[in-house]
Amino acid sequence: MTEKDPEVRVEEDEDELDNKLNYKPPPQKTLQELQELDKDDESLAKYKKSLLGDGPVVADPTIPNVTVTRLTLVCDTAPGPITMDLTGDLEALKKETFVMKEGAEYRVKIHFKVNREIVSGLKYVQHTFRTGVKVDKAVFMVGSYGPRPEEYEFMTPLEEAPKGMMARGNYRNKSFFTDDDKHDHLTWEWNLAIKKEWTE
Repeated sequence: MTEKDPEVRVEEDEDELDNKLNYKPPPQKTLQELQELDKDDESLAKYKKSLLGDGPVVADPTIPNVTVTRLTLVCDTAPGPITMDLTGDLEALKKETFVMKEGAEYRVKIHFKVNREIVSGLKYVQHTFRTGVKVDKAVFMVGSYGPRPEEYEFMTPLEEAPKGMMARGNYRNKSFFTDDDKHDHLTWEWNLAIKKEWTE
């Protein structure tokens, strides 16, 4: 899967789902091993080209394979962009609160780079807490991606912010960007305040 429409949101625990399906990810191979496999198979060559692009990607071996650069809450009615920089101080991000008007429709857009090797089964997971109690968990299947110099973008399906007097207030989110091999590419926390108006 590359940059296509996202799959439907999954509410089950991903480990529990993997156990039910008896799914075991294949052993990881290097980029060079993958390029050498099945050279004579035209359809596989096309598929590999769609994942890997035309040429070799040369990347610094000291940087992580997957780098998540930013998350944006895309909302047409917002007075300005609601974007968090994920390359900076994540501890400072915990202290910042983003505002969302109740009932506003929005999508989550994630920007990330794959630097060295193909990554399979990327997932964006978000746990939402209110007054210390988990009130929601969302899992979005992002897909499999190959290395390239440009960033990838992933957009979740349209969602609606909670509304009503009981829904207004502060929410703490813990977000994870992970994959089939259970690599934690990035974990961060951020706060969202649901208010009656954008500027309240």
